[in-house]
Amino acid sequence: MKTIIVDDERLAREELKRLLENYGEVEVIGEYKNAIEAKEAIERDNPDLVFMDIQMPGETGLELLEKMANPPRTVFVTAYDEYAIKAFELNAYDYLMKPIDPERLSEVYNRISEENKTPASVENLHILRNGDKVLIKDGEKVWFIDVNDIRYFESEGNYVKVKFENFRPLILRSLNSLEERMDEKLFFRANRKFLINLNHIVNIESWFNGGLQIELSCGTKIEISRRQTIKFKDRFSL
Repeated sequence: MKTIIVDDERLAREELKRLLENYGEVEVIGEYKNAIEAKEAIERDNPDLVFMDIQMPGETGLELLEKMANPPRTVFVTAYDEYAIKAFELNAYDYLMKPIDPERLSEVYNRISEENKTPASVENLHILRNGDKVLIKDGEKVWFIDVNDIRYFESEGNYVKVKFENFRPLILRSLNSLEERMDEKLFFRANRKFLINLNHIVNIESWFNGGLQIELSCGTKIEISRRQTIKFKDRFSL
C-alpha cells in the first residue's frame, strides 16, 4: 500500500512513520512539507493512501484535496477538529486528531485492508464505538458528533431518524444496517423500530406481556419487546 505523508512539522512526520511501521503492507514512499510538493508527488507516484495535515504554509490540505479530480484515499491528521465537516464534504477517507491514537490508526488500516479484499459492491462495515465521531447529513444541514451523543435511532420507512440533542434528522439507511455498524456494548435493539443507546437509559419499568419500558435521558419512553427483553435480561442480569 503505497503511502505518502504530508506535514510541515518534521517531528509529526517521524511519529506517523514510526506508527506505520507496525503495518507490513504500508510502504511510505515519500514525505512532504507542503501542498505543492504533495501535489507533484501524488501526480507522479499515484499513492494508494495519503496522510495529510490541514494547516500548512501556503495552500492548506483541504484546498489541495478540493482541487484534485481523482484524489487517492486521504486521511487528514490535524490538531483541530473544526475542519472535520469540510473534510468529509470533500470525501476525505478519515480524520485523525493529533496526537494520533494508535487504535484509531488501526481502525483506518483495517478498514482499508478489508475494502481491498472486498468487492466495491459489498458494503464494508466499520464498527462505531464510544468516542468515535459520525457525520450526519440531512439536506443542507451537516453535523459531526460523538456517536455516544445519539440517544436512539428510529425506523421511518426507508429512512432512519437520528435523535441527538434537540435534533432528529432523517438519513437514508435501514435500521438493520445501522445496527450492524454499532458497537453492541453501546447500542441495543429495543424492538423493530428502535435502536437505543444504553448509556442514556435513566429508568426501566416492567411493561405489558413480559416486556420492559425504558426511559432515555431525552425523556423519550420506548418499549423493549418481549423477545428483546429476554436478550436484555440475559446480557445484563446478575
